[in-house]
Amino acid sequence: MRTLITADHLLAFDGTSHTEIRDGAVVTEGDRIVYAGPAVGARDLEVDERIDLGESLVMPGLIDLDALTDIDHLILDSWSSGEDGPRLQWSTEYFDRRAHVFTEAERRRIREIALVQLALHGITSYMPIASEVHSAWAESADDLFAMAEFSSRIGLRGFLGPSYRSGVPVVDETGARDIRFIEEEGRAGLADAIRFVDGIRELDDPLLTGVFLPCRIETLSAELMEATAAAAEARDALVRIHALQGEFEREYVIARYGRTPLDHLEEHGLLHDRVIVPHAVVIDVHPLVHGEDRGDLGRLAEAGVSIVHCALTNARYGAELWDFARYRDAGVNFALGTDSFPPDLIRGIDTGVSAAKVQHGDLAKGDIAAYVDAATLGGARALHRPDLGRIEAGATADLTAFRLDDVRMGPTEDPIRTLVLNGTARDACLTMVAGRVVMRDGRVPGVDLDAVRADTKRLFAKLRAGYSERDARHGTPDELFPPVFPVAG
Repeated sequence: MRTLITADHLLAFDGTSHTEIRDGAVVTEGDRIVYAGPAVGARDLEVDERIDLGESLVMPGLIDLDALTDIDHLILDSWSSGEDGPRLQWSTEYFDRRAHVFTEAERRRIREIALVQLALHGITSYMPIASEVHSAWAESADDLFAMAEFSSRIGLRGFLGPSYRSGVPVVDETGARDIRFIEEEGRAGLADAIRFVDGIRELDDPLLTGVFLPCRIETLSAELMEATAAAAEARDALVRIHALQGEFEREYVIARYGRTPLDHLEEHGLLHDRVIVPHAVVIDVHPLVHGEDRGDLGRLAEAGVSIVHCALTNARYGAELWDFARYRDAGVNFALGTDSFPPDLIRGIDTGVSAAKVQHGDLAKGDIAAYVDAATLGGARALHRPDLGRIEAGATADLTAFRLDDVRMGPTEDPIRTLVLNGTARDACLTMVAGRVVMRDGRVPGVDLDAVRADTKRLFAKLRAGYSERDARHGTPDELFPPVFPVAG
C-alpha cells in the first residue's frame, strides 16, 4: 500500500536537523517513508491513496514519554497549596484497608479512553503514566496486557509496563507526610513487570515494546531498584523512573539513605543511557537546592540519561525546570511528556517557551525549535529508535498533521511558530503510525467518541468520590474540592 500525503508545509529531516519544505509531500509504503520532499517530486509516483491536507503542517509523529493513561486528578489537585489543600496521598488509616476504587473492567476502560485522547492530540508514540492512588497498590501485568491489546488495535506505538513500588506515600491527620513500605508488594510488582515485558516480547508486535516503569524513587527500596536494574539489563530494556522532582523526595532520600537522589540512582544501577527520568527539576542548579551548577548536569549528560520535560504540568503545580537551555547546553537529552490532561504537547511547548522567556528576561530564550526537537528527535533518542521522530526516506512512517486553516488560528507567519502560539494539539487532523491512519479529522476508526465522553464523566465522578475514603480529613468531595465560585441554590 503506497500513500501520498501533501500539505502546504512539511517538516522534513535533512540528515542533520528538521527543515521546512513549502508545498511538501510524503510518500509511505507499508510502514516506511519512501519519499519526503517537494510535492512536485512526487507527482509522477504511482500511489494507491492520496491525502491532500492543504493548509496544514505535516511533522514527525509526536512522542510523549510521560503520557497520561488515566482519568486525570490534576484538575482536582493543582489549584490549592499549603497543609489545607487536597492531597493525593493515602491517609495512614486508609493504608490498612486499601482497595481498588475501580473494577478491572473500569480500569481497562479508563486506559482505552486515555489512548483515544492521545491519538486525537497527535501522539504517535507513548510511554504511559497513571496515578496509583486509586489502586489497591499499583498496576498489574494483566491491566497492561489489556491496554496493550487496545493500543495495538487502534494503531498507537506503546512502550509499556505496569507500575510497581515497595512503598506508598501517606499523610496522617496532622498533615505529616511519610512513606510506608511493604517490601513483598515491591517484589511481587517487579515479578509481574518481568512477566509483562517477557510476554510482550513473545507477541512480536512491532507497535508494542515492554519497558520497566517503577514508581517514584522515594517509594522504591534499594533492593527493588537494584533488582529493576538487573532485570532491565538482562533484557536490554528501558527503565523510566520518576526522580529529582520534588523537595520532599530529596529530603526523604537524604534522610533515609544519606545520599542525594542522583547519587541514589547511580548507587543502584539506574544512571545510564537506557534510563529515562521524568522531570529532573530538583538538582543542584535549582534555586531550591544550591542555585548553581555543582556537577549534576554533567553527570546526567555523561551517563546519557534522558530527561522528560513536562512543562505544562510543572507550571500547573508551580514547579520550574531551571532551566531548559542550561540542561541542553550541558548535553542532556530532552524528551517531552504531557503527564496530565489534556495530552497536548503543543500547549506544553508554548508553556515551556514562555517560562524560559520569563526566567531569562529575554524573548530570544523562547527556543521553539529546541522544544520541537525534544518532542520528536529527543524522544526517539531516549527510546533508542533513530527511525522515529523524523521524516526522511527510510524512517518509520509515524506522522502528525495540524490544520492551519481555522479562522481562529489567525495568519500563518511561520507554521511551527503559528501552531505553538495560536493553536493547540486539538488542531491535529491526522495521526499516522507505521503507515496506518490512526486518526483523521477528529475521528478514530472503530471508536465511539460519544461513548468515550459519557464514560469519562462517569468514571471521573467515581474517582472524585473516592477521595473522601482516602483523605485524612474525611471530607465530602464538595468539601475537599469546592467550586471556584459558590454554586447558587
